[in-house]
Amino acid sequence: MSEAIVRVRNVTKRFNRDGFEVVALDRVDLELHEGDFLALMGPSGSGKSTLLNLLAGIDRVTEGEVEVMGTNLTRMTESQLAVWRNTHIGYIFQTFNLVPVLTAFENVELPLLLTKLSKAERRKNVETALDLVGLSDRMDHQPRQLSGGQEQRVAIARAIVTDPDLILADEPTGNLDARSGEEIMQILSTLNRELKKTIMLVTHDPHAASFASEQMHLEKGVLTEVEEFASRQVTV
Repeated sequence: MSEAIVRVRNVTKRFNRDGFEVVALDRVDLELHEGDFLALMGPSGSGKSTLLNLLAGIDRVTEGEVEVMGTNLTRMTESQLAVWRNTHIGYIFQTFNLVPVLTAFENVELPLLLTKLSKAERRKNVETALDLVGLSDRMDHQPRQLSGGQEQRVAIARAIVTDPDLILADEPTGNLDARSGEEIMQILSTLNRELKKTIMLVTHDPHAASFASEQMHLEKGVLTEVEEFASRQVTV
């Protein structure tokens, strides 16, 4: 087995909400290896997005440690995390988060503006990313000129344009119809199988989860294997 690129050790995350303490994650342990495709399922409010944000260095743990690509995120400053995130993480959001006044090309290029790549190198990387998601003919279109599925494909191209080590996808099909959702999952599957990208997918959709090679369940901050969760449900 390849070396683990994600190690989550005994992680707890608490929030204060309206004067009450909310435990979003409760002593979670997790490992991901290069080329893994993990689907994380569970009800709303179970801590799924919180876990993704911890892996991206967007949120901080309350207790425990998060290590990605050999880097302990709990020991980094915010500025260090921003540079690290742009190099190692590709994040795909449910709501696309595209800049409406920019073209597809310009939206995908945004992460590269923080690198030392030349203009020609940036163009090559952007064109390659848009080609991978099947949008070479839409690079001059603004988001309002694209369908929802095409917007999400632009968002995927933006997430992969820096050639990240880890792709985090938070309900990437949540705002799409069935056909567009299927296309998005096919793209993620191709990135995993052919380009060996490591992917962690958060989803409510069992069909979307079926594209992953492994599934886990998160409920009330507790992470379990899908098989273990299913057997627990039967015995209740």
